[in-house]
Amino acid sequence: MQSFSQRILAWYELHGRKHLPWQKTPTAYSTWVSEIMLQQTQVTTVIPYFNRFMMRFPNVVTLANADTDEVLSHWAGLGYYSRARNLHKASQIIRDQHSAIFPDDFSHVIKLPGIGKSTAGAILSLSLNKRHVILDGNVKRVLSRHQLINGIPNQSKTLEKQWLIAKSFTPKNHFKKYTQAIMDMGAIICTKSKPKCNTCPISTDCGALKTNQIKEYPNKKPKKKIPEKHTTMLIITDGSYYYLEKRPNQGIWGGMWSLPEIPNNNMGENPETLINQFFKRKSLIFLAQKEQKTFKHTFSHYRLHISPILIHVEHLNNGFSPKKYADMALPTPIRKILDSVC
Repeated sequence: MQSFSQRILAWYELHGRKHLPWQKTPTAYSTWVSEIMLQQTQVTTVIPYFNRFMMRFPNVVTLANADTDEVLSHWAGLGYYSRARNLHKASQIIRDQHSAIFPDDFSHVIKLPGIGKSTAGAILSLSLNKRHVILDGNVKRVLSRHQLINGIPNQSKTLEKQWLIAKSFTPKNHFKKYTQAIMDMGAIICTKSKPKCNTCPISTDCGALKTNQIKEYPNKKPKKKIPEKHTTMLIITDGSYYYLEKRPNQGIWGGMWSLPEIPNNNMGENPETLINQFFKRKSLIFLAQKEQKTFKHTFSHYRLHISPILIHVEHLNNGFSPKKYADMALPTPIRKILDSVC
């Protein structure tokens, strides 16, 4: 029987993905951008974002020299915005410390913001054909099923087992092809649900298939109840312009533009009191208000219920028109809320 990697590579030659936008003329920069976008995001979703991003920021220097707002606006809709902020920070480090050339040494790559061990290995393997081990979500799933790797996902003991096996399976040559092949295996064949075991090149010695335990691997995390959070957001308008403010760099939607927020759990204070205090600070003259439909948005670690209030004021000196904020870095839920009243 052929080795694990030989079977994966043979399958890839016939069925692997070879025509994705970042594969056409792969550079370390374009591979890096694609790998960051692909973290926790499906390929079909990433493709149009990647194309627009690369058109505007074709190299490290254009990205490093860009304003953070513009970078975030090209990321808006992809979620997990810390990825975009780290990408921007890393590009400035590359510009200033590496002569605007993406480093080809693993020890330098892994020090860049937003790049972990697996991502660093994938970038160097896919763009420079260097031998590095990768362990993204797709690879973890393939290896956990094939080798019956037990353990709570992402705990140190589990990861240690997975890294050891991933290293043992990584071939001594064809690094670039194998890296893409093993990722494609998880994305196309060894999927989370309804894996295509009948067409899998490594099914003959897959532990989970032989023991009829496909659904048990990778092991599941202990279920936690998703916390519910509630907040009030103010849609302040004078009929032509809307008031927006930039959020702090830390926390959800960091550094993006949003509606003023009045947390509902603010030490028991009445939201109306907080709204009045906000208006006084901003010297806004209230005319009328109307509660809007509640919006629900689910993050990875909690569910947020947003209660928008549409408030008309006499005049906004520093508002934004719908045409202006269309190009701004707005989180998707905020854009939906604004679209519902415009």
